[in-house]
Amino acid sequence: MSQFRPREVYLSSSRKRLAPQLIFKGGIFRAWGKRTAVALNKGFFASLPRLETVPKDESEVAWFVYELVHDAAANVYRLELLDRVYTKFVESLQKITQSNPGDVNEFIRALQAKLDQKLKTPPTTEMPDAPF
Repeated sequence: MSQFRPREVYLSSSRKRLAPQLIFKGGIFRAWGKRTAVALNKGFFASLPRLETVPKDESEVAWFVYELVHDAAANVYRLELLDRVYTKFVESLQKITQSNPGDVNEFIRALQAKLDQKLKTPPTTEMPDAPF
């Protein structure tokens, strides 16, 4: 019998869940002149774009990065604080919410390659001039 262990998927969590909470709650704290603390696990934090750090006394957001570590001797899991990262509010929010669109021609080439794999006689696709 195989043991199935679900794995984390962070593909859109930062934009669907983290960003709205930062906007709403972080915006309130910022208006009050308070700092925001965000606790995340190591995998989720690693999936975020690289955030520009600032010294702790200049920060508006403190990111606390944790990992769930198994203590074999006690057979329990413990949260272990791995890192503290300090950033500005607006800059971090912009990094998290902005997408990196990449090159449109590379995107079209990738789509064409996938189509070619599916079709027996692949059509040739050229990038037409946009009508607008």
